[in-house]
Amino acid sequence: MKGFKTIAIFNYSHEIVVIKHILDQEEIHYFFENEYIVSIDPLASFAYGGIQLKVHPNDFDQVQEILDNLNTKLSIV
Repeated sequence: MKGFKTIAIFNYSHEIVVIKHILDQEEIHYFFENEYIVSIDPLASFAYGGIQLKVHPNDFDQVQEILDNLNTKLSIV
C-alpha cells in the first residue's frame, strides 16, 4: 500500500463501519491502519494515533467528497 495517503483519523472501530461499506460499494481501494490494534485495546487509540483511513492519491478527492457528505447528512439526535 505504498503511496497511500491518510485522509481521516478515527478514535474507535465502530466509527468506521459505515465508511467501509460505502467505500466497498464504490470499489475504492483503501485500508485502515491500526484498525485491529485499536479494536483490541480501544483505550490506547490515542497512543497509536487512532485508526487512519488511507486511500490512493487518485481516489483522494472522491473519498473526501464521501466523508464531507457523511459529516453533513449524519446527525445524532
